[in-house]
Amino acid sequence: MMHIVDMKSSAPTVTRVIPGDGFVTGVTSLADDVFVVRDNGPQVEVYDAVTFTLQRHLPVPGRGGPCGLAACASNKCLYASDYTHDLIHRVDLSGSNAVTKWSVGRGPVGLTVNSDSVLVVIRDERKLQKFTTRGRLLRTIQLQRDIEFPREVIQLSSGQFVISHSETQHRVCLVDDRGAFVRSFGGTRGSGLTKMNVPWGLAVDEHGNILVADSNNNRLLVLDPTLTSAREMSVSVDGGLDRPYNLWYDKSRGRLYVSEGYGSPVIIVDHLKHFAATQV
Repeated sequence: MMHIVDMKSSAPTVTRVIPGDGFVTGVTSLADDVFVVRDNGPQVEVYDAVTFTLQRHLPVPGRGGPCGLAACASNKCLYASDYTHDLIHRVDLSGSNAVTKWSVGRGPVGLTVNSDSVLVVIRDERKLQKFTTRGRLLRTIQLQRDIEFPREVIQLSSGQFVISHSETQHRVCLVDDRGAFVRSFGGTRGSGLTKMNVPWGLAVDEHGNILVADSNNNRLLVLDPTLTSAREMSVSVDGGLDRPYNLWYDKSRGRLYVSEGYGSPVIIVDHLKHFAATQV
């Protein structure tokens, strides 16, 4: 299900529900479309970004799971990572819905895209792979050994990368464009403001603040751009957050999408121009 939280009201409440089954492993948007992919089928659900009604399904033949999801406005394409088959699927959105694919390293999970490249987290090999938008490998960035089980990545305007990971350490790490460690936030598993428990989804606002889905602590944390301090963003939904997993921040609409655990909804927070708010 998809929940929508409207920040214009004094006490934000769920105003719409879009039903759906399965674990949401990826959510993104492009123009007036919202794309949702689940772990229980080889297709992508497409919702209207204004009414949030289901418009159609995009078939992705042979797709396994789980997968990340990213859209590219410049190339009018949708990209999905396929952890089962070590592939990236590229879906044309200009009308044909044609699907192409290419091979990547073992265990692709999170991915991000811009006008000329696709960046993929290769979890099982602890590395990042950068491709052209058509699938030609540009470079491989090896991560240091203590970045165990990397999950998501975002690239900052500085060219540096922010990566979430968890195993022995539950951290968000900043690395340079060669993969060298710069700094981190977190450490051993915990629930205080200096600790995390399975950090997963990432998003960044225009001020460089980094939002983290601290999944097993059932919360969102806002880290400052230097990764030296954190505060909790409390989202007013019935029962609170339940294992937030994937994040997508649509800067053009000031809208944040938060997918939760198995069988739970995607929460949508509107009118969010930055992550400085502690209560939404």
